[in-house]
Amino acid sequence: MAVLSGLWPALLGIVLAAWLRGSGAQQSATVANPVPNPVPGSNPDLLPHFLVEPEDVYIVKNKPVLLVCKATPATQIFFKCNGEWVRQVDHVIERSTDGSSGLPSMEVRINVSRQQVEKVFGLEEFWCQCVAWSSSGTTKSQKAYIRIAYLRKNFEQEPLAKEVSLEQGIVLPCRPPEGIPPAEVEWLRNEDLVDPSMDPNVYITREHSLVVRQARLADTANYTCVAKNIVARRRSASAAVIVYVDGSWSPWSKWSACGLDCTHWRSRECSDPAPRNGGEECQGTDLDTRNCTSDLCVHTASGPEDVALYVGLIAVAVCLLLLLLVLILVYCRKKEGLDSDVADSSILTSGFQPVSIKPSKADSPHLLTIQPDLSTTTTTYQGSLCPRQDGPSPKFQLTNGHLLSPLGSGRHTLHHSSPTSEAEDFVSRLSTQNYFRSLPRGTSNMAYGTFNFLGGRLMIPNTGISLLIPPDAIPRGKIYEIYLTLHKPEDVRLPLAGCQTLLSPIVSCGPPGVLLTRPVILTMDHCGEPSPESWSLRLKKQSCEGSWEDVLHLGEEAPCHLYYCQLEAGACYVFTEQLGRFALVGEALSVAAAKRLKLLLFAPVACTSLEYNIRVYCLHDTHDALKEVVQLEKQLGGQLIQEPRVLHFKDSYHNLRLSIHDVPSSLWKSKLLVSYQEIPFYHIWNGTQQYLHCTFTLERVSPSTSDLACKVWVWQVEGDGQSFNVNFNITKDTRFSELLVLESEGGVPALVGPSAFKIPFLIRQKIITSLDPPCSRGADWRTLAQKLHLDSHLSFFASKPSPTAMILNLWEARHFPNGNLSQLAAAVAGLGQPDAGLFTVSEAEC
Repeated sequence: MAVLSGLWPALLGIVLAAWLRGSGAQQSATVANPVPNPVPGSNPDLLPHFLVEPEDVYIVKNKPVLLVCKATPATQIFFKCNGEWVRQVDHVIERSTDGSSGLPSMEVRINVSRQQVEKVFGLEEFWCQCVAWSSSGTTKSQKAYIRIAYLRKNFEQEPLAKEVSLEQGIVLPCRPPEGIPPAEVEWLRNEDLVDPSMDPNVYITREHSLVVRQARLADTANYTCVAKNIVARRRSASAAVIVYVDGSWSPWSKWSACGLDCTHWRSRECSDPAPRNGGEECQGTDLDTRNCTSDLCVHTASGPEDVALYVGLIAVAVCLLLLLLVLILVYCRKKEGLDSDVADSSILTSGFQPVSIKPSKADSPHLLTIQPDLSTTTTTYQGSLCPRQDGPSPKFQLTNGHLLSPLGSGRHTLHHSSPTSEAEDFVSRLSTQNYFRSLPRGTSNMAYGTFNFLGGRLMIPNTGISLLIPPDAIPRGKIYEIYLTLHKPEDVRLPLAGCQTLLSPIVSCGPPGVLLTRPVILTMDHCGEPSPESWSLRLKKQSCEGSWEDVLHLGEEAPCHLYYCQLEAGACYVFTEQLGRFALVGEALSVAAAKRLKLLLFAPVACTSLEYNIRVYCLHDTHDALKEVVQLEKQLGGQLIQEPRVLHFKDSYHNLRLSIHDVPSSLWKSKLLVSYQEIPFYHIWNGTQQYLHCTFTLERVSPSTSDLACKVWVWQVEGDGQSFNVNFNITKDTRFSELLVLESEGGVPALVGPSAFKIPFLIRQKIITSLDPPCSRGADWRTLAQKLHLDSHLSFFASKPSPTAMILNLWEARHFPNGNLSQLAAAVAGLGQPDAGLFTVSEAEC
């Protein structure tokens, strides 16, 4: 048994070596002779122990990292990374003898590249450890984790400008960009480093906010949040902080000597302190006069100048009195005229507010009772649209917020305007208001209309964006002028954190703060491939202060919430009872998360030179992005030369590559100096950059060359790809241009009242009355939802006063203007209602 115990380590080493060689044959990573013969003089009872173990390390840019192991006594050391043995040829080995113990020791080094780590990125963390052998057995080192270092560009939250009064506290928030390793944060005041150890009035919180306990005049400055790690250094936008000082009066001066007019005076100055940095002036007067009570006052006879002054004052007083008498007479005559012609003065306001009309006077039998015209009612609503949160100061700042900025508390009026008025008039009217924050992109990307309780619809043509206002969403007796605006991503600051990406356009509907009694439905396209395993989707809404908030986590909606979302393959339908600015943002949960990109190839309609450019656009697969590029290419004189394709772009951190091939060298010459062009991953993934494209410039050998044949490849590294076979006559071929003809969606951008809906109003009311009450036989709104494949939203429908109305509203939003009303009628008729004529109306009723 003693012999066997002595041979056991050697036998184990031979078996392990054979296994490693077999494993290496499959992996092309053979580790030769992992356990050599024992070194003479070594102690067979000693297991190896590590003098140096591999440590966690970060890969910066594309530089490989070095891992080192050293153990004694050791006859062999090999690295294992993510459970697989590293090839023997990749090890650098140094053998030595420990001077103190005389035992053999080994030091082993390997390099790990970025490509090796990226292969397993997103699945698990990349790790390596050492395994050391001696004649007594094996020992494993600690695991060293290798991570790719990065620092994203966009701050999750940036400091905002502030105006504060003297000695008021200041808090400047800052959430740095996501990074590995996490970024360290420091603050700059006018480009000088803020050091809390040198200034006890300042400190930085754990959340990286800069706090000034009591504002001083010296704290007026531009503040910048700086985030840095081993990869990069990022600066936030600077925030201007103004510490203002309200003025205060100095003490009164002594009274002056008594004058000839028996008065004396005293003065003071607004200088204790004087107002600074926009602070308020002192309230009150700087001069005070009063009659003298001293015996020193001497009365003297009035001179000629005093007599003239008194005469002038008397004459002015007489003229004012006569003017007042004339105004009173005119007013009385007008009032008598009104009393003889109008039964009640409230009729004068009937065009603006609903009133109850009094009976005619007995002495005026010829008068008719006039009913108010509700169609021209000016709507007022009470309350604060966007209350200021910065403190008691009356000052305010302009930030990147809603289309309408905060008005404070009080009454606000939405004025009636004709639906036929020009869009430019509407925009100019809004732009004259002092609360108008951000101009819309233009009338082609804006819709507006005037609506009452009958509801209606707003659409921005060819963008997939619309707002459905169901009947009774607007309270009866009120009229709102509502707008719908599509924003450019570069015009709106939308912070994206981590793996988040913009999946939809940024859309505003408003004005914010108006009272709605039913949810409206905002429809907009998105370019995500929705999957609960791959995406975490959130609806974001911009607050009145300009910050973005998560108002809905899709898949976790609460039925009683103010917001709800029906997500479909290419569009989302947002139920909301509060108007504002919205965007759909996705956070990738795995590398399988993908966005749909629309690939478009454009070239000039006419070629007057030898050069010919092919532009390859990589857009979000949404109608609004397509519309923007089509309009841009019309201005550039471009035409589509191939049918558009869709590419699924994954969250794998790999760039998008574009190349051109098989260009006939006898007719054309490519001017591209590299084998391919590349669009960085982050430019595509964040979703905030428009018109991403690459241009391939070709040169004709002869001006008579008109036929172009080539291949264009677009692919993501280790991902999806598309190829285009271009066979095109550059002088006369226009067969693909018809694919991008923009058609108007349902005509005018604003539809008011019954014309905005596919379902006739009376039929809608009959359906609601019939299906809202629960039915034991199942012929109620639940069955209708199942037939329309909306049964996953039953809890939301059930939380509303009329579940059937919610279902019909969603059907209207999904199927306008091309919805098949016959299919809906068949679904309703199939519920088994006893009254077969319940859902029909006569021509007279319509």
